[in-house]
Amino acid sequence: MKNGNKFGVHRVIEPQGVLPQAAQKIDNTMEIYNNEILIDVITLNIDSASFTQLKDSSNCDKEKMKKQILAIVNERGKMQNPVTGSGGMLIGTIKEIGPDFPNKNLKVGDKIATLVSLTLTPLKIEKIIDIKLDTDQVDVKAQAILFASGIYSVLPNDMPEKLALAALDVAGAPAQVDKLVKAGNSVAIIGAAGKSGILCCYQAMKNAGPNGKVIAVVRSEKRKQELLELGYVTDIVIADATNAVDVYEGVLKANNGNQVDVTINVVNIQNTEMSSILITKDSGVVYFFSMATSFTKAALGAEGVGTDVTMLIGNGYSKNHDQITLNILRESKKIRDVFAQKYL
Repeated sequence: MKNGNKFGVHRVIEPQGVLPQAAQKIDNTMEIYNNEILIDVITLNIDSASFTQLKDSSNCDKEKMKKQILAIVNERGKMQNPVTGSGGMLIGTIKEIGPDFPNKNLKVGDKIATLVSLTLTPLKIEKIIDIKLDTDQVDVKAQAILFASGIYSVLPNDMPEKLALAALDVAGAPAQVDKLVKAGNSVAIIGAAGKSGILCCYQAMKNAGPNGKVIAVVRSEKRKQELLELGYVTDIVIADATNAVDVYEGVLKANNGNQVDVTINVVNIQNTEMSSILITKDSGVVYFFSMATSFTKAALGAEGVGTDVTMLIGNGYSKNHDQITLNILRESKKIRDVFAQKYL
């Protein structure tokens, strides 16, 4: 058995000298190195920005989407949408464990969710069984490789695996909210009605407490009603997230004329950077979890309006983020029911 690099550099085909995520093509030969694990894949959870792009470009035709996904994986050795640059994650069963894989508690047969992006995960798809247009999930017969540095979560036994997968796909967002939001803070969540959004709303309300404020920004009356039924926000603004002025005016009205302490952006569309920046006070924090975010637009946009906000890139990993997110499903029956209705 060959020795592998901790970060998977041995799998990079081109260009040489980069890590697997930045590579254009990686080796997806399903023969493990000494420090890797082999996974029989059950379901891919495609990143929301990527899935939306695939749906739009194929007019929601499943057969066309299947061809697109297979073409990407065959070309790159991984699932990395060339338009959005994003991937997703997967669930599967461990088939083989290299002798030098660092976690000795893992066993063949364990069901896991990978918590690293599909943009760096060697993947080989034999067959796409079905595409769930409403949930971003793709059922497959496939195999994947996890490197020694790869993070994962053993699937819990107190909830269905697809329910856990849906939540773990966005686990970084509510976990970062847990770190950023303090008691008494005012918080705006752009894209609050999506799956990451409602998890963030819950965590923000929990952290901000009775003296805080959680303002949801959604695009329609239907989304507003869905959030009202959950009850995990203090105010709701209906606005197009790409219209920075409308979002700004709506949030300030909801927040007594003031900008907010923390803004969380979890939308899956482009051109929402300025909406996030304008509604955040000087010395406040904007967390861009969305993979549709443009660093250039955010950086130059903030400079252009003369605002001194701290902007954070949406790192999908945060310590204990899997447990923080799964615990929200355990604590909130309302949110668990929403996830169950959509993903089961």
